[in-house]
Amino acid sequence: MDSSVVLGLDFGGSKIAIAVCVPAGDRLGSVTVASGGELGARASFERGIQAARDLLASAAPGATIAAVGVSTFGIPFEDRVELAPAIDGWGELPLGRELRAAFPGIPVRMATDAKAAAGAEARWGALAGADPAVYLNLGTGLSAALVTGGQVVAGANGAAGEIGYSLRAVSDVGLGSAARVPLEDMVSGKALALRASGHAGPDGPAASAADVFAAGDGQPELGRLRTEFVTELAYHLVNIAICINPARIAVGGGMVGSWHRLQPLLQQALDAGAPFPPELVAARFPSDAPLIGAVALAMDAAAAGDPAGGAPVPVWNTVSEGSSS
Repeated sequence: MDSSVVLGLDFGGSKIAIAVCVPAGDRLGSVTVASGGELGARASFERGIQAARDLLASAAPGATIAAVGVSTFGIPFEDRVELAPAIDGWGELPLGRELRAAFPGIPVRMATDAKAAAGAEARWGALAGADPAVYLNLGTGLSAALVTGGQVVAGANGAAGEIGYSLRAVSDVGLGSAARVPLEDMVSGKALALRASGHAGPDGPAASAADVFAAGDGQPELGRLRTEFVTELAYHLVNIAICINPARIAVGGGMVGSWHRLQPLLQQALDAGAPFPPELVAARFPSDAPLIGAVALAMDAAAAGDPAGGAPVPVWNTVSEGSSS
């Protein structure tokens, strides 16, 4: 009897999600822990690895790990993670090497979180059958991924879809990111929470991002923040739709919890501004698609019999629905 399992880890800016599955995809166990990012990159990484070992011990005692798949904010390489400002020091973390040291002799594959999520959604989620398609990750940060021909477009440096760095105004032209306010600093869960923190919420002196979207007519300042947020997001989403002409856009991430507030305004903007408005839907797995994508990476590596010493190769293939339960 095969006692092997695959392990998926999703390193996020605020949380780390982990799942253990059989190689066919059925989930044996999962856990989510706080990232501990305030303690720095090393502490956050080690917290994730320890949580993974604890989960393996409880969900699959004595099992052999066939492969490990990892998704992360930023663009992962063997010796660094590019574009990863969410946790201090994460950019300098040699993620590939650290993962191989943590799981010696075991095949490892890595991918950017949004691209892993897009691959999972494209294969058997909200983007299945849509070509081309766009996955928009609207959570702590902001990013997107383009799917065409069933494949996620990586880009020359793995940075396709990193719209959090987009220019926001004509006056930004010619300025480096340090000299301007990038889009993610205005349109993301983290940015909205920061802007809302100066206003009173229903349960305390500081409103949260969720409070902004839940605000009624009696909270005009939070309503104004919500309108500004959605309007700027819509501006960029319409331009993406004009450029790519996608059949469908799926939105995932923590802020999909406010979908009833987001969707009508975004769809209205797409209908008005795009020559051929795409269908706009919530992701099938809005909160755990990056984790499911990480499991899929591990499944692919196990099925391919990847040599453990090879470099991580981002590949996105089908993962069985059982892994998302």
